[in-house]
Amino acid sequence: MSKIYSSSIRGLFALWIIFLSGLVHAQANGEKPLRVFLIGNSFSQNAGKYLPQLAKDGGFALTLGRAELPGCPLKRHWELVEAEENNDPKGKAYKGKSLKELLSEGKWDIVTIQQASILSGDVNTYIPYAQNLYNYIKKIQPDAEVVIHQTWAYRSDAPSFSQTGEGKYAQTDTEMWEKSRAAYHSVAARLGIRIIPVGDAFHQLSAAERTAYKKDTSFIAGRAAKPRLPDQKNSLHVGYFYKKEKLEFDSHHANDAGCYLGGLVWYGFLFKSSPAELKFRPKTVDRRFAKQLRIAAAEVITSQ
Repeated sequence: MSKIYSSSIRGLFALWIIFLSGLVHAQANGEKPLRVFLIGNSFSQNAGKYLPQLAKDGGFALTLGRAELPGCPLKRHWELVEAEENNDPKGKAYKGKSLKELLSEGKWDIVTIQQASILSGDVNTYIPYAQNLYNYIKKIQPDAEVVIHQTWAYRSDAPSFSQTGEGKYAQTDTEMWEKSRAAYHSVAARLGIRIIPVGDAFHQLSAAERTAYKKDTSFIAGRAAKPRLPDQKNSLHVGYFYKKEKLEFDSHHANDAGCYLGGLVWYGFLFKSSPAELKFRPKTVDRRFAKQLRIAAAEVITSQ
């Protein structure tokens, strides 16, 4: 796949920053908050982790609603809708509430959907569930904009990657990104909705030489003992960590840097404001790396 970002895009980005620097965020002065409802799983939880702090930093008011279940694909969310419609108590899977009840709690401005990461590269797994959920959301919240959250690829040293269809799996993080990106864009085009391009931001950082995570080949997991960990500089994923005395490995979920990057992309998408100028940074994220994450998020948003 050719590079997404060109020098002309960077020029437009610079002009956009200059323009945005003169804007006054009226929401900070008591306007109604933007109400965003997330239908997802742990990946939407990751992307939304720092979003409230980022919104506050940018001078925007934000209210979040959530219908999230671990590892939940679009199919499962739709099955829960059907269960609730048939008065099956199993439909109240979101902390004792159904999706209908949660969506009916006030008026939502934006509602997001996403696929489970393991299925993200197989477009057939989105059908017909993305369309069904879209129709259901619009029935309950006709004025809400439905958007799709493009999830990210696993870390380059993951033992396996997402499905791509016909029983096949991606062989690398790049292939996972390419396949999932194509699937998300296909579904978004079919539904006529916008994409929150978090997966593109992860890939941009992972593909660039100076910001890419590089596996520590000197670390042998089978011989490691607490507190020994590999060098995981620039990782956007949890990676290796100890749970009590046992070494664990999570190549899927975002660490604090990845959560920060996801939140920056959501911020730029939701508020149409550049995340490059934000000051908030999680204390666990290196200052220099955080700046690179803010720039990457702004570039991805601008390139849409």
